[in-house]
Amino acid sequence: MDDEIQLISDGDGLAVIGDPAAVERFLVSEGLPSKDLGLHRLGPVLSTGAAAAQAGSEIAANSGRWVKLTKDSAHLVGKHGLRGSSKTGLSTGVLKGNHGQIKGFVEFVRGPGALLTNPAMLAGAAGIMAQLAMQQAMDEITDYLATIDEKVDDVLRAQKDAVLADMIGVDFVIDEAMTIREHVGRVSEVTWSKMQATTMTIARTQAYVLRQLDALAGKMEREPKLGELAKTVKDAEPKVQEWLAVLARCFKLQDAIAVLELDRVLDASPDELDRHRLALKVARNNRLALISQSTERLMARMDAAAGTANAKVLLHPGTSRDVVRSSNQVTNAVVDFQGRLGIENGRQSLEARRWTDAATEVRDKALDAGADGLDAARRLGNETLGRSMSATGKLSGRITDRARRLRRGDEAADEED
Repeated sequence: MDDEIQLISDGDGLAVIGDPAAVERFLVSEGLPSKDLGLHRLGPVLSTGAAAAQAGSEIAANSGRWVKLTKDSAHLVGKHGLRGSSKTGLSTGVLKGNHGQIKGFVEFVRGPGALLTNPAMLAGAAGIMAQLAMQQAMDEITDYLATIDEKVDDVLRAQKDAVLADMIGVDFVIDEAMTIREHVGRVSEVTWSKMQATTMTIARTQAYVLRQLDALAGKMEREPKLGELAKTVKDAEPKVQEWLAVLARCFKLQDAIAVLELDRVLDASPDELDRHRLALKVARNNRLALISQSTERLMARMDAAAGTANAKVLLHPGTSRDVVRSSNQVTNAVVDFQGRLGIENGRQSLEARRWTDAATEVRDKALDAGADGLDAARRLGNETLGRSMSATGKLSGRITDRARRLRRGDEAADEED
């Protein structure tokens, strides 16, 4: 039984639980990087009694590792025959190793492992998995913010807008709560009480930023002239980067609050943990959908601006090139931002249409038009010549007829004389 491992997937990550050696063999066999799941955190929150004692011994005997599911690793869920539950949103299964070998894990069909039969343990493990997934996302947003020019940070710090100032203050409060959680291992009532007003501030800041992005997109819709459009797109380039940085920080802070919430529910109301986890997932997906909608609209306007510029590149080569360059810069920034938040996007930046390409196209069209005109002229000339020859023939015939009639008339007059 030492080779038995239990698998839990919530769609974002995969928990591998079992004997430490068996867990390690499985991860090596699949080539998966992992993090400590932190099963020890579930011990204090389990109810008392025989079930709790059994669960405690199960925790002590097993090791848990967490793997982030990517496109490359998501196939494991189907590969190892995990079965999904519509109630919990989890896929679970048990594998048995093949005599300690690294290769050869197969589906274990004699029944679920002890952990999977304990609802409290399963809910607790799923809650920790959700926290790890959000912390991973927070780390990726931190990396994203670190790659942005320091000037953006300076601009944000210099903001006099009360909405952004409040958001920066909330950032300090949440960072302090996460630090205390890391050292204490839980979220106490005192720590949680400091967080009460933070959610409204972050939501207000996010709504403000989305309105700013929508305003930029709307402004480009109202620019009929290429020169004005070029100025609008160029001015939007640094502003979009700044607003995306604020939006990324809002999303990171919302994930941090969700991590703290799950800790608090696990501590105070463990029976509600599973429902709370699922509700947080729905709320997070709704935020992603709202952000995706706003940023997609902005990119659509950038695509339209680039298309307008490309259509006028022959008359305004420099201005058109500037519009396309700025549009691509904004689009690339948005795509990078969406990728960090896990929003799928398959866009590719437009390339500025070269003046020579446009000129060549116009020349070709002119030549085609000229060739068509020459053919038409030739046809017209031939038709005219034909009509002329026909008319000449008819006229010649009429003159001959008249001369003949005149000669006949003269002959008749001579006879009468």
